[in-house]
Amino acid sequence: MESQFGIVNVWTQGDLVTKGVAVLLLIMSLASWIVIALKALDIVKHKKQAKNAANFWHSEDFASGLEKLGSDATDPFRQIALEGCEATAHHRNTKVHLHDTLDVSDWVTRCLRNALDEFTARLQSGLAILASVGSTAPFVGLFGTVWGIYHALLAIGLSGQSTIDKVAGPVGEALIMTALGLAVAIPAVLGYNALVRGNKYILSKLGSFTHDMHAYFVTGARVNPKNTAQVLVMKKGG
Repeated sequence: MESQFGIVNVWTQGDLVTKGVAVLLLIMSLASWIVIALKALDIVKHKKQAKNAANFWHSEDFASGLEKLGSDATDPFRQIALEGCEATAHHRNTKVHLHDTLDVSDWVTRCLRNALDEFTARLQSGLAILASVGSTAPFVGLFGTVWGIYHALLAIGLSGQSTIDKVAGPVGEALIMTALGLAVAIPAVLGYNALVRGNKYILSKLGSFTHDMHAYFVTGARVNPKNTAQVLVMKKGG
């Protein structure tokens, strides 16, 4: 015999508000999982690119270093390298712009910082969705519960049957909306925290690479991270 209570009965017996809350929670859940999946794939890809970036400094010149970074236009390490190269060449070859009052270090710093900020914005896109879902989904579910309990008690009052078996079913059924809200919010919060940790790792590696690129284009050598008194020279190839 089919149960008279449960999620299916909540949908079939619910009014427009109840169904609207359920649909909203479903949309929030789908949006969360899509963001988590896409951003997780991006982090995995960028971690591989960070490993490839370590080989950049084992190249004989800049051109061969770019080849080791690969040809992926979305690679942030490749973008930083190209941005630094273009900034240095632009500063050296133009003499009629206001930026000529800046020394090459300030100009390269500004260009690399802009490239780093643009990538950071792209990397963190979508996290606001997870934060919003994680903070609002429980309240959306709670609203559905309050609405369901109100209508359940109203129907019970009109029928005149207020025994515990008549009250427990509809009220317990309404509490399903709260459980659904938590089921949507918890993965969003956990996914948000995991993605933030992954993003911090990527940005840390990219920040170190950007610092080395700045030293390379300004001084012609990369600062040795193990001994700041030494530099690692790499020829500036075309």
